[in-house]
Amino acid sequence: MTNETIVKQALGQTYPAGLYIVATPIGNLRDITLRALDVLGVSDIILCEDTRVSGKLLSHYGVKAKLVSYHDHNGEERRPQIIAWLGEDKRISLISDAGTPLISDPGYKLVRDVQQAGFYVSVLPGASSVLAALCLSGLPTNQFHFAGFLPAKTNAAKTILQSLSALQASLVFFESARRIDETLLMMQSVFGEREVAVVREITKLFEETKRGSISELLRYYQQEGLPKGEVVIVVAPPIEQAPSLDINAALKHLLASHSVKEAATILAEQTGKPRKEIYALALALANDEK
Repeated sequence: MTNETIVKQALGQTYPAGLYIVATPIGNLRDITLRALDVLGVSDIILCEDTRVSGKLLSHYGVKAKLVSYHDHNGEERRPQIIAWLGEDKRISLISDAGTPLISDPGYKLVRDVQQAGFYVSVLPGASSVLAALCLSGLPTNQFHFAGFLPAKTNAAKTILQSLSALQASLVFFESARRIDETLLMMQSVFGEREVAVVREITKLFEETKRGSISELLRYYQQEGLPKGEVVIVVAPPIEQAPSLDINAALKHLLASHSVKEAATILAEQTGKPRKEIYALALALANDEK
């Protein structure tokens, strides 16, 4: 089957055999797309992390398909069987417990192997806690870096934070709510005092975003206690420092076309330094030139 044929069939809402990466809701069950329901409804097999969790979603929408677990611990042995099923012209969907598959899970290995075997792979985009948290954070979204879960060991976590500290982008982390205070303390020790947002219960009844400096959020959780569940932490980019100004060079440039008084006034306004200090330096430079 050619790619052109596949595209025409997909546009006509018929779905060829292959692997479909299907995003599922992260909380509110109505956040599933119509096309996701179409594909899940015609799937021969649905791969999921936990058949009990996925079973509730599929039962809610009346989807009946063979559920097969696929996760970190059985991926190596499952992948050859999945390739074999695709060779039998099966439609197979890959879903996660919540959100978009492959984000902070091992699904990319399956996609890679299926593509290398020459089978069709498509994606049905939808809910993502990473993008949802960015939208709710009120922090810059033009550039961001998703770092997933930090390692449990403090030294390993700090090493990763240090490697990200200079990145001019918002940083997005997954974290367990019971570790928020520990993680914020680590971030403070590495990043300094940055603005952060802690987002939890996304799309659910008690959706909440707490934003402030790291110190402010640490005080808040010390007073109010830690919430339950998993959260997304978004850290603002570092504040860009203005490049240091060579005062002498700047004064020499200004003195070429301005009086000592004018040059001192202009540079004092630009740098915020005391005018008397700048004037004395300008006067000395002017005398040196003479």
